[in-house]
Amino acid sequence: MNATPQVLAVLDGLLASAAPGERGALWHLAEQGRELDANVVHLPPGAGVGEHQEDVLDVLLLVLAGRGSLRTGDGDTLDLTPTAVTWLPRTSRRALEAGPEGLTYLTVHRRRPGLMIKPAVRAPAYEGGEAACMLDLVCQECGRLSADRAPRFCSACGEAFPAR
Repeated sequence: MNATPQVLAVLDGLLASAAPGERGALWHLAEQGRELDANVVHLPPGAGVGEHQEDVLDVLLLVLAGRGSLRTGDGDTLDLTPTAVTWLPRTSRRALEAGPEGLTYLTVHRRRPGLMIKPAVRAPAYEGGEAACMLDLVCQECGRLSADRAPRFCSACGEAFPAR
């Protein structure tokens, strides 16, 4: 593959186009053949991303606009201010909360492999009925499975789940 560098987004325009109450991904890296994932996420004032843990990927978080806080699994709180770069190591617990002016940030991490259905090692005994479909619990933006039975927003990337 002979890839050519290219400008993918101009952040000034992207940030200016976000509606004040808008929540979720404003932009994401979608180029074919990439080995990275990146998202620009906006949280309106007072909104947050609930406590969660990423077991597989380290994430780099760069604050682009606004202010907020990051609560660690140890109970510490880190201030998130424009241009702050934060490393979220894999297996770390964290929660984000936007300040009074909202919070817009860029996340970058290694690309997560797509979801795959693997064959069972041995077929379970038939108990009748169909298995529950969980596709409505998978974030369309980042592919993470929500632990919440009726998710409104993805705890990993902040993307809104479709209304039910």
